[in-house]
Amino acid sequence: MAVVISIDAGTTGVRSFAVGENGKPLGFTYREFTQHFPRPGWVEHDADEIWAAVVATLTELVAELDQPVAAIGLTDQRETIVAWDRRTGRPLHHAIVWQDRRTADRCDELAAAGHLPLVRDRTGLVLDPYFSGTKAAWLLDHGGVTADEHLALGTIDAWLVWNLTGGAHLTDTTNASRTMLFDIREQRWSTELCDVLGVPIDALPEIRPSSGRFGVTTDDIPVGAGIPVSGIAGDQQAALFGQACFGPGQTKNTYGTGSFVLMNVGTTCPEPVEGLLTTVAWTLDQGTGPVTTYAYEGSVFVTGAAIQWLRDGLGIIDDAAETGPLAASVPDTGGVVFVPALTGLGSPYWDPRARGTIVGLTRGTTRAHLARATVEAIAFQCRDVVDAMASAAGTSVTDLRVDGGASVMDLLLQFQSDQLGVPVTRAAVPETTALGAAYLAGLAEGVWTSPDDVAAAWAADATFTPAADRSEADARYAIWRRAVERSRNWDLD
Repeated sequence: MAVVISIDAGTTGVRSFAVGENGKPLGFTYREFTQHFPRPGWVEHDADEIWAAVVATLTELVAELDQPVAAIGLTDQRETIVAWDRRTGRPLHHAIVWQDRRTADRCDELAAAGHLPLVRDRTGLVLDPYFSGTKAAWLLDHGGVTADEHLALGTIDAWLVWNLTGGAHLTDTTNASRTMLFDIREQRWSTELCDVLGVPIDALPEIRPSSGRFGVTTDDIPVGAGIPVSGIAGDQQAALFGQACFGPGQTKNTYGTGSFVLMNVGTTCPEPVEGLLTTVAWTLDQGTGPVTTYAYEGSVFVTGAAIQWLRDGLGIIDDAAETGPLAASVPDTGGVVFVPALTGLGSPYWDPRARGTIVGLTRGTTRAHLARATVEAIAFQCRDVVDAMASAAGTSVTDLRVDGGASVMDLLLQFQSDQLGVPVTRAAVPETTALGAAYLAGLAEGVWTSPDDVAAAWAADATFTPAADRSEADARYAIWRRAVERSRNWDLD
């Protein structure tokens, strides 16, 4: 039986994941890497450390397998940007992470100069430091990176392709669509936006469909030489694919470091919608030429990261797994509302100057109340996005497929269902991001013949249905919205 390996280079670690022809997981390995916070609001990674984590996880995973590897798929944290030297293959600066807010002022300047309509029309995005374009410009203007013929710029997927293949500089349409430099209708780098941001177009990778051969591994890679690297998608697009959301209107949410709601909107690129992003879901070439599927996306910056903060920042839990039981130990939050705008607010507010806010504290507040308020905040932020998405699409979301680390919490999923008023279904294979990348790679190499094979393999673990009476859910949501307003535009310096 052939095996497909996916490499999932996330925000806090790397997971290498093996999938059999039946779509069943065969094993995975994981390595965390260091988060660097050089200044408030700045977040960086060491790209060499990420690559070392890839090598380590692949080495461990391959040692566990006794079947041949047919293909490798890649998925990644999307907007994080790396600059490296083509001659040496060495990074020229720490990678600037999607959570980083250092270019908020530059985004304000671009908006004041009247560039927002161009960004919205060409990219489907908004002017926000979340995206790669202004980060790349910062590296050139302030990071000591020189714009010469030796410069390579790319998202983490491009960095991994370079290292896996011995120097191919390639990306796919999904990752390109997150840079603020990509024309999502024309499917090419935008010379206009590269000029506006001061990013040399020649330093950017060649863009390919999400499923197709990007190159083959070199002989110093743990899987051995000649293994095709055949699928790439940003992590949220990979999760949408892994959740088999192939029909327009089908929607998923991934509860990861952040939360990301994506709705398949078909093969016609919609006009920009206030509060949401329009993004490439994937591009497939099934013999008749590349066809791109688009999605609406709502990006929530901090969900799982809020649980990490409870652990690492406040010390009220020792392990993330404690969160669910601790939150469930109290019937409610005791009036506490936590808005986890620790790196600003994403969809539908797009406020980089919002800051984390806790309201409703009393002498009776306990760590359990804070844990429950954190869990509820995850669901409230998802509702913010789904409500905006349903309005934009002109149709109600009828169900939500979910995955990601926090989806193990039944309390969260039941609360989410109550807030949305629709069933919430947890996938039987929680690692749908890695699974989606594996499917994209396997489709290119004939392991699977069509997305229909993926849909047939998808299965549910559990479904949570909403309470019949929505009055309590709506009342609690109204209080959440009041708290959000108190968090907004806080950092005005």
